[in-house]
Amino acid sequence: MKDEAKNTRRRELLKTSTALFGGIGIGSLLVPFASSLSPSAKAQAGGADVEIDISKLAPGELLIVKWRRMPVWVLRRTPEMLSDLEGFRDQLKDPYSERETQQPDYARNPHRSIKPEILVVMGVCTHLGCSPNFKPEHGIKEIGDWWKGGFFCSCHQSEYDLAGRVFKGRSPAPLNLPVPPHQYLSGTTILIGDNEKDT
Repeated sequence: MKDEAKNTRRRELLKTSTALFGGIGIGSLLVPFASSLSPSAKAQAGGADVEIDISKLAPGELLIVKWRRMPVWVLRRTPEMLSDLEGFRDQLKDPYSERETQQPDYARNPHRSIKPEILVVMGVCTHLGCSPNFKPEHGIKEIGDWWKGGFFCSCHQSEYDLAGRVFKGRSPAPLNLPVPPHQYLSGTTILIGDNEKDT
């Protein structure tokens, strides 16, 4: 009787151990499989779509993300920033983005964006590929009193307004900053790399 009870306990222990180790084994096989379904960091950098949350982006704040190994700027413009865009048209090389083929049609407007307050542009100067600096303040010393905020490439003095449009004059950059393909998945989520479906 004692031997039979002992054997029953051993069998139960063996069953429990086998089930536990089997579950761990299956789980360890599923983790790499599930991970393989989402793109790796290398794949994302190489051109996979990038989803970003802009819910915490404050007015006047710039968010920088990587897409295709390059910086993409997402700027939440204030009402003042948007009104400042109106006064520069005669000082810009291509105010209506008519000469450009590197941007979606939905960005061919004065604010160069789907939603006026949200700007999405590549953070790469169209002159020699440097990365300009975000200079949102008015009248900065290195540019001049006329400056109402924008992007300034200190390498070769290219100047862009807060819509990424390049200024005439001392700016050697030939084109506006490119607008990458993107769409809104929700009011606060942007997918960079895929164009708006219903445009």
